[in-house]
Amino acid sequence: MKIQERTGAGAGRSAAPAQPSVGDRLPTPPRERKPALAALAVLLILVGALGATMLVLQVGDRVEVVKVTREIQQGESVTNSDVTSVLVAADESINYVKWDQLSTLKTLKARTTIYKDTVVMGQMFGGKGGIAAGESTVGLSLKAGQYPTGLQPGDTVAAYRVTSGAGSSSGNSGSSSSATSNSVIVDSARVTYVPSSKDSGDELVSSTNLAVTLTVDSDKAADLAQAASNGEVALVLVSGNSGN
Repeated sequence: MKIQERTGAGAGRSAAPAQPSVGDRLPTPPRERKPALAALAVLLILVGALGATMLVLQVGDRVEVVKVTREIQQGESVTNSDVTSVLVAADESINYVKWDQLSTLKTLKARTTIYKDTVVMGQMFGGKGGIAAGESTVGLSLKAGQYPTGLQPGDTVAAYRVTSGAGSSSGNSGSSSSATSNSVIVDSARVTYVPSSKDSGDELVSSTNLAVTLTVDSDKAADLAQAASNGEVALVLVSGNSGN
């Protein structure tokens, strides 16, 4: 009888709410979407793609041309060490010398002085070199000691005739004496060509001789050429050189 009463009393109690287990997480609120940031990211991607496209188009409108890296004197030809290639905007109205035309350019001569870092135009060079009226160019083959060290195109030099002769003088000692005759052939000549250290070496007449080209007044050319053929020319730097 007492057992039934306890059972009935327990049946009338309300069940306690279930507690969440320790491992369960509380639900998180949904993330807030930001469409403005997504649109900005898309815009940046489009701008980058457009910039890359414009860069490609600009490169496509450029041409590779010749630029001189040192001063080229009137009547002088260029060598590989005198030029470099640069990209410029394509323009049919400008007579650029394209880089693939360099071999032809090297066979021509400068009509006037072409300064360093100048982009070459076709009209700057020609077959005759644009030597001024009353001037001539003379080629010299000089040995070491007949020209100053560091001679460069554009330098101003004086050309001297250097000859030596030996004569004996009578006397008890029987000694001999030598006399040297030096005279000015050209007091002012312009160096128009000297091979650079980077040249192929074709301009060297021999292992010791150096080929130098001078531009002089025409009335001095014959005397200078004759003295040069006999190896009787020595060059001296004079004031007024462009490189000093």
